[in-house]
Amino acid sequence: MPKSLFWRLCFWLFVLLIVFFALFPFGYAILSSLLTGNALYDVTQVVNTGLSFANYSSILDNEDQPFWLNIMNSLLVSVSVVAASLFLGVTAAYALGRVQFRGRGLLLIMVLAVSMFPQVAVLAGMFEMMRAMGLYNKSMGLVLPYLIFTLPFTVWVLTTFIRDLPKEIEEAAIMDGCTPWQIIKDVFMPLMWPALVSTGLLAFVAAWNEFLFALTFVNDDAERTVPVAISLIGGGASSQELPWGKLMAASVIVTLPLVVMVLILQRKIVSGLTSGAVKG
Repeated sequence: MPKSLFWRLCFWLFVLLIVFFALFPFGYAILSSLLTGNALYDVTQVVNTGLSFANYSSILDNEDQPFWLNIMNSLLVSVSVVAASLFLGVTAAYALGRVQFRGRGLLLIMVLAVSMFPQVAVLAGMFEMMRAMGLYNKSMGLVLPYLIFTLPFTVWVLTTFIRDLPKEIEEAAIMDGCTPWQIIKDVFMPLMWPALVSTGLLAFVAAWNEFLFALTFVNDDAERTVPVAISLIGGGASSQELPWGKLMAASVIVTLPLVVMVLILQRKIVSGLTSGAVKG
């Protein structure tokens, strides 16, 4: 066998191994969500029991734990976090990327340094602030703590993107009498779609999957977000009694919006990269 063919086969085997390890947990979750009873622990029982959507029905029809309401809470919180992160990020990035003032570099480093603190380090102080502001035990109150780890990254990425835009575009807009807000809205934002989509998607995923703040700041079942709601499905059951089928069904349900968002926003990223390019 030629050496080139041997190394090519080794390369593709390595790729297939990586793909298998990456996709196996998702495939296992989907399969487990469709199994009930002993079929969860004995594959041979699948032939007798077959696949069923009973776990999904049990999760969505549970009146004691309103899972649909938890999904809506997560959706509202995540969308609000994305909107606030992008608005504050774009305006801050314009100031840090275009406006000349003393201490700009130090301020940008401080913004990035905020995101380096672990959540546990700011948990106590954030708890006191949430309680003082009357946001404790309210799902929309989670928007404020979530901005701690979404806003610094958004500001950093958008600042770098704005710095790379040609200054001639901004100078031409100023010559035409545009205000700073008009420059941001009508000139920069159409060119910033790739960065806006990327940072917005990452902020949405971070807010959608966040667990520690949601567990600490919200105790009402009707106000909980989906990560905490999933963790409470098992209740006080032991490891032998955990309803793995229901847990997997809930996990699949909350993963679907993320998959749909990625499929939609991938096209937006490609469109933004091609239409937003500056051609000379």
